[in-house]
Amino acid sequence: MNKTYTRREFIKLAALSLGSLAFRPFAPQKAGNETGFVVRVAAASVSVYAQPDDTSRIVQQRYRDELVNVYHEIVSDKGPGYNPVWYRVWGGYMHSARLQTVREQLNPVVERIPAGGLLAEVSVPYTQAYMPGPRDTWSEVYRLYCDTLHWVIALDEGPDGGPWYRLKDELNDAEYHVPAEHLRIVRPEEMSPLAVDVPPEKKRIEVSIEKQMMWAYEEDRLVFSTKVSTGVLKRDRSINGIPTATPVGEFRVISKMPSKHMGGGQLTNDLEAYVLPGVPWTTFFDGTGVAFHGTYWHTNYGMTMSRGCVNLRPEEARWVFRWTTPVTEYGEIEKRGYGTRVIVT
Repeated sequence: MNKTYTRREFIKLAALSLGSLAFRPFAPQKAGNETGFVVRVAAASVSVYAQPDDTSRIVQQRYRDELVNVYHEIVSDKGPGYNPVWYRVWGGYMHSARLQTVREQLNPVVERIPAGGLLAEVSVPYTQAYMPGPRDTWSEVYRLYCDTLHWVIALDEGPDGGPWYRLKDELNDAEYHVPAEHLRIVRPEEMSPLAVDVPPEKKRIEVSIEKQMMWAYEEDRLVFSTKVSTGVLKRDRSINGIPTATPVGEFRVISKMPSKHMGGGQLTNDLEAYVLPGVPWTTFFDGTGVAFHGTYWHTNYGMTMSRGCVNLRPEEARWVFRWTTPVTEYGEIEKRGYGTRVIVT
């Protein structure tokens, strides 16, 4: 059940929380190591091992949305081979697969929101969204994570009296609020098209399910390559009746959305629910909803992880979004068209 607060309760609790951090959540655990970086636990729990080896002794568990200081990164000779990256943390080592590198960037508030809205990126580890209700109450809905993208449609007074952006969910048309300083407005040039001098028919993307790799070509010149994560199951398997294999064949980009709510559309504050609002830089190439997109719930590239889509790092997904056709203009929620060729083997 969603937590509900009256505005009076909200402000009282916020005042007791050292600068409203309890209800402007993004970094309740501060990083203490200035020379490393910070990761968020992006699974129900992740083990800390005595050595960078998953056969070594487990010394503790860290749980969803905990922020962990990383002292340095290690490529372990113990693997796993597809992703041998481990992090040295307090007390031991954590495998990188289910850890998201995060930042803590507060932003100036934009007071004038145009009629079409503004695209904005969460620039803190996470921020809790609230929905206003009757009699001045506010209820928790989604928790929005670093690197996700959302459509800002208005600036309102939030439940703590501060400036909060009102967001519009493209899947269920719900409107909810987050502290404005937690979102960075995306500039138009950040999604401007790439390689516009290359004829569209000369561009293509190839994906290998066996190798968990993606390559982008202009004519026969390789211009980009990276590890990916494709569907977790084979073509004759499904989860709850929904196929989770990445389809094999030749396709065309058919739709592009800079922000896409994936999973279920229910309004919930259940952190384990399959709801993924704000999936960034989504480029659909199959009519069943299969797409290239940025991923914030794992970094296990090189291993099958998805429910059919091709998972990329957010910055890589943005490159694909910008490089492929059809060209998307700033402010467009969705762009449809007969676009770049995609070959999956």
